[in-house]
Amino acid sequence: MSATIVDRASSTMDLARSYDGAEGFPHWILARAQTQARGRQGRSWLSGQGAFAASLVMQPNCPPAMAAQRSFVAACALRRALATYVDPNLLAHKWPNDVLLQGGKVAGILLESSGAGLNVDRLTIGIGVNLGHTPKDVPYASFAPVGLTDVTGQMVPIETFLEVLAAEFAAVEHKLVTQGFAEIRAEWTAHAARLGQVITARTTRKTHKGSFEGLDDDGNLLLLTSSGKTVIPAADVYF
Repeated sequence: MSATIVDRASSTMDLARSYDGAEGFPHWILARAQTQARGRQGRSWLSGQGAFAASLVMQPNCPPAMAAQRSFVAACALRRALATYVDPNLLAHKWPNDVLLQGGKVAGILLESSGAGLNVDRLTIGIGVNLGHTPKDVPYASFAPVGLTDVTGQMVPIETFLEVLAAEFAAVEHKLVTQGFAEIRAEWTAHAARLGQVITARTTRKTHKGSFEGLDDDGNLLLLTSSGKTVIPAADVYF
């Protein structure tokens, strides 16, 4: 495992943007503390004490749709890693990029990519996990956060969790490369929260409500609404 570990950073995504590739790819960047962490759509990510904050820098050299599949690779790897410490039945995937523990948000994923034309030559996957106690005073949270320590009663060192997560990510990435996205989609769906139940998906233009039917071949949300099956590429999900 190739990794850089720092005591403090504005965010690991910031460090990832300046990574020069000297230690090769893929490369993990871990910060023991973040001061300006961000989640999807520029939302702040509040890192509590003992929180895990890391970014994985890759060179996938693939079309954007395939690069985006790494969000599901990361989610599956996160669930596997967390299952080392808690009952796997307490964990679930929330579309598009969260992992839930006892119904609360324990981990989130953020992807940033760059490249020319239809080729993504650099992909960064930011991962935040509440390894410690539940963060307090989280503003505008659609899902209440939960801390791993509050469930297990034990604190997992962030360096230890990085080793576990990196191994699981490598295993799921190998599964993607050798078996295709259909296998990743099947694993993700097998642990999806509220599958077959009514959920709400809010895009920038519209709110959809319907039965969560799973993912399509590209990882888009499939929602069965009163007007028929709807494919949703990007949205915030509520239930």
